[in-house]
Amino acid sequence: MKMLFVLNDPPYGTERSYNGFRLARALLKHEGNEVKVFLLGDAALCGKAGQKVPQGYYNIEFFAQSILRSKGEVGACGVCLEVRGIKDEELIPGVQHSTLEHLAEWTEWADKVLVF
Repeated sequence: MKMLFVLNDPPYGTERSYNGFRLARALLKHEGNEVKVFLLGDAALCGKAGQKVPQGYYNIEFFAQSILRSKGEVGACGVCLEVRGIKDEELIPGVQHSTLEHLAEWTEWADKVLVF
C-alpha cells in the first residue's frame, strides 16, 4: 500500500510529528508498503539537520533518517522552509526541498493520506 503522511507540527513541543514518523517507520517494516512524508508548516523544522536534544529525549532527525534508509521519501515545503530561515544545505541529507505541486502529486500517488 502507498501511504502519504502530511505532518504539520514542529519537531518538539507536541508529539504529533514524532508519532507520524513513528507510524510511518512501523508501516515501512511491512512488505509491500511505500511511504512518503511531507513536512508542512512548522513541521518543516523536522527537516533541519543537527538538532541537539537532551539525553533520553527523542531525536526527530533519527526518525527522518530511518524513513529515508528504508526507501521512504521525505519532502519539506519550500515556502515553509524559507519563512523559517532554513536553507537547503541545512536539511537532513535526503530531505527534498519540495512544493505544494509536489505534495499534490504525492497525494494522487497515495492510496491513503494520513495527516498529523
